[in-house]
Order: sequence, then structure tokens, then C-alpha cells
Amino acid sequence: MNLDRKTFLRSMGLGALGLITARSLPGMEAETDSSNGLPVWDDANPETFWREVRMQFPMTPRRTYFNTGGLGPASRRVLDMYTVASRQLQERVETGHDFFAQARVIVAQYLGAKTDNVCFVRNATEGNCIVATGLELEAADEVILDSHAHPGGSFPWLNRQRTDGIVVKTFDPDPLSAAGTLERIAALITPRTRVIQISHITSPTGIILPVTEIGKLAEKHHAWFHVDGAQSVGMIPVNLATLGCDSFATSGHKWIGGPHETGLLWIRGSKMDRIIPRQVGAYSSIDVDLNNPGPFVYSQGAHRFEYGTRNAASVLALAEAMRFQNEIGRDRIAARGHALADQVRAGLQKIDSVEILTPADPALCGSIITFRSPKLVYGKIFERLLADHHLRTRPVAEVGLDAIRVSTHLFNSREECDRLVGAVGEVLAKA
Repeated sequence: MNLDRKTFLRSMGLGALGLITARSLPGMEAETDSSNGLPVWDDANPETFWREVRMQFPMTPRRTYFNTGGLGPASRRVLDMYTVASRQLQERVETGHDFFAQARVIVAQYLGAKTDNVCFVRNATEGNCIVATGLELEAADEVILDSHAHPGGSFPWLNRQRTDGIVVKTFDPDPLSAAGTLERIAALITPRTRVIQISHITSPTGIILPVTEIGKLAEKHHAWFHVDGAQSVGMIPVNLATLGCDSFATSGHKWIGGPHETGLLWIRGSKMDRIIPRQVGAYSSIDVDLNNPGPFVYSQGAHRFEYGTRNAASVLALAEAMRFQNEIGRDRIAARGHALADQVRAGLQKIDSVEILTPADPALCGSIITFRSPKLVYGKIFERLLADHHLRTRPVAEVGLDAIRVSTHLFNSREECDRLVGAVGEVLAKA
């Protein structure tokens, strides 16, 4: 028996579900009323709009959250989508495989990508691992990373250095200019350079790296160019059709506001076959005839990297998070986060001893501000902000930065930013 994916799904009785949207599930409209809470944008009164956006998030009022760069909250409509879809799939006792096709269309449109080039993963780390383990490299081949790479981006390559003898080289992102970053990467390139991987936006300091220009540099030297976009998608608009990379991974649980354990991997279609799937299972191949298997043929496109029974409710909820952002306006979200970060920056600059590590150039920064002070160790600043002022930031120990990271997103308010600045001043005054 030789079945393609579509026929296989029908044979399992999944065709009865049809290509339905989650909102057409019985009771979904009645159970997700929180989707109707956004007012019309008013240029004369933007704060009213953002207060209504904040009401979409069931976050505790007992503390103020400034760590979207680590984990973003999901809106009520995303949580409703996940809850109702999960329950109804359980009631029907179905896996919901067809939901992946629907969600993939929304995700691809959101990213400016083709559906065949996108696969669902658990997080950016898993996407990075698929690329790092899938590329064929030899001992002494070189991989260039930014020194601010998250462990989810660097560890897969360091593991290959241990197991396969590749050479990992790092550069420090230049906080002053994109040209400086390009020069630092170019200085590391040799005839053995096979891969250049960068953080689209650095996790510790929020520096936006010049992806398109780095992509041209990688292409010139015939190096694979991979981007870890965990900090960019959902913070700023991302269009993979024009970004200029060969592969791109991101997480759904940060700036997008999707459920935990959701992520995406995009691979350029013309280079798809260069990434060898190291883990496969049901749906990785179009051939399931074990009596006469023939050559093992991968499924079309990036779908080959998805295998086994997955959580269909989570991908529906991820797609709902993207719909939510589209309704608000992704440019509007980016501008709001940036404006709040600028407000925090302006306030911190008035505090003696505070050093801001995130660049001020609008082309190099987004919705993250990282700072430190010689008056008090970063861990103590973090503890005092949380314990005394109920402000959740993120301590930054990476590469000896010893700093505090502040993430500002669509649910944060100007009053919260003022309160954060005041709290930092109070903590340091007592140091």
C-alpha cells in the first residue's frame, strides 16, 4: 500500500474534519468572545487603544512584566483557541492533522513565505538544531556565530564541534554601526567557512543585526546563512521573501504571544535538500509500503521535518496569535514597543551610574533596553526590582555583561515604564 499524506489522512477518517477553521468548531464562536475587544485606532487617543489591548491579556496585576524576550504572555483569544480546540479534538478523539495545513497558510502569510518552506517545531532551538545537524560538514569546516547567540543557537554548533571536529568562531556585534558588524564577520571568513549564523536581534542586548547585508556577504563566500529570529518575529515585521537568508528559526512563545512549545523553521526551497533530516517518522516520507519500499523519498517541502502525532491545538493557537497581531497592525506594534523602550532609555539616562548597552540608533534597536550599574551587581538589581517593586525583568549574565534586560511590548503601558525607571533609581540610591 503506497499512500501519500492526503490519502493517508482520509484513510484515518480525518477527512471528516475537513479543512475547517478552529472558529467553525461547534461552540468556538460562543467560547471565544474575547476576540472582539479591540477598538478602532484613533491617532488622537492612542493610549485608549493600548489599554484595550492590555485587557486582552489575563496577566496578574500583582506584578508588572518586562521579560517578553524570555517568554511572552498569550492573549485571552489565543488561550481560548487552544483550550476549546484541545477539548473538542479530545471529544472527537481525532488528532487534527488537517489543522496544520490551515495554520501553515496563516503562518506563511505572516512571514512572507511559501507554505512548502515552513515547518512547525517546538521552538527556535529545535529549528536551529535541525539546520545545525542537517548540514553536511567535515572536520575543520568553520561556522561563524555572534558571541551574543542564545544557547539554543550556539549549543547545536558547539556540539558538532565536539562530535565532528568543526570549528566555531565568534564575533562581538558592534553596538555602534551595522558596518562595524559586517567588518567583524568579514575578518573571520576563510576558505573553510561553511556557515554564518546570526541572531536577528541579539537576546542579551537587543541589537538588530544587518541581516540583508550579512546575507550578501555569506552568498559571496558560498556560505550557508542561518538566522535565529527568536527575538525578532512579533517584535518587528519580518518578511522572509526579502530578508536574504537560507534558513530562519523562531519561537512562538515570545514576541508573537503564542502557546508554549511552538516555533517555526523556514528553509529556502531551492536549498531544502541540503538539510538532511536526522529524525524522521510518519509524514516525513511519502512512501509507506514496507513490502516494496524502494528509495526513501522525503515529503515535499519543509513538512518532511514534522513527524508523528503533534499538538494540533497549539498550532491553531499560534496562528490565532498572528491573526491578533495582524488586526492590531504589526508596524503599530513595533512602533509601540520601540516608543516604550525609548521612554525607558530616556529615564535611565538621567540616573547616575547607569550604563545603557543597547544602541540608540533606531536602525539598530527595537523593544529591548539592557543596562547595568557599577553600584550594584546585576543579580541584586534584578532581585530588588522583583521583590520590592514587583517588576519582572531579566538578569543578563551572558559574555560577562552583568546587566538587566527590559523588554517592552504591546501590553505594557507608559505608566509602567515610568514606574520601572523610578524603581531602578530607588534601588541604586540605596546601594
